[in-house]
Amino acid sequence: MIELGVNIDHVATIRQARRTWEPDPVWAAVEAHLGGADGITVHLREDRRHIQDDDVRRLRELTHIKLNLEMAATDEMVGIAASLRPEMAMLVPEGRHEVTTEGGLDIVSQEARLREIVARLAGAGILTSVFIDADLAQVEAAARIGARVCEIHTGPYAHVFHAQGRDAEAPSVLAELGRIRGAGEAIRALGMRFNAGHALNYYNVQAIAALPGVRELHIGHAIVSRAVFSGLRGAVGEMKRLIREGQSHGAARG
Repeated sequence: MIELGVNIDHVATIRQARRTWEPDPVWAAVEAHLGGADGITVHLREDRRHIQDDDVRRLRELTHIKLNLEMAATDEMVGIAASLRPEMAMLVPEGRHEVTTEGGLDIVSQEARLREIVARLAGAGILTSVFIDADLAQVEAAARIGARVCEIHTGPYAHVFHAQGRDAEAPSVLAELGRIRGAGEAIRALGMRFNAGHALNYYNVQAIAALPGVRELHIGHAIVSRAVFSGLRGAVGEMKRLIREGQSHGAARG
């Protein structure tokens, strides 16, 4: 069954708006777990705009489901990951001026450096994931550097889905789904795990969940946004229901 990793960065965004102690990301992780989350994702950014070092430490100590640490491929972040030893570390591109992660990691242009980063993380016993676009050259490069997991960037699909009036059968939407499907097939053929995420929400998630071989979906902003009105536990539970339903429909189609 597909697993759901809930990104709780924006719980910390609300807290940092007032530089206070609430809402607490650890409390959010517990609520997400009770709602059915299989894992918790946080991105410890260089500028510490939301999640802080102490949040990651406390999440590592106090949560009872797996922790996925999103991080830039820097010596500072590798050192933090090696010390805390999350179950998974996901290498992502990072820019100080971006609102959120813009595009996938370009592995092809920096294979040697990323191979060394992945080896260091593996030496610390950490499963390494890479966040990449649905591009076969990047998938193949991910395999060469030793990544165990590829998370495919679903942002282009999500944006086209929205632009086409949420028409799941629009040609441009089907084209983006085809690119993700093709990348997923290549990932699995190369012996890596196929995950997906970015800009997924309650309206567009099922088509991704229906793709063959998807292991995990990582979703944050949509869940935290709904939680403002309905509570985090319920928001996670509804997303988990939609994912499982989408997977079942995909299996039924063969």
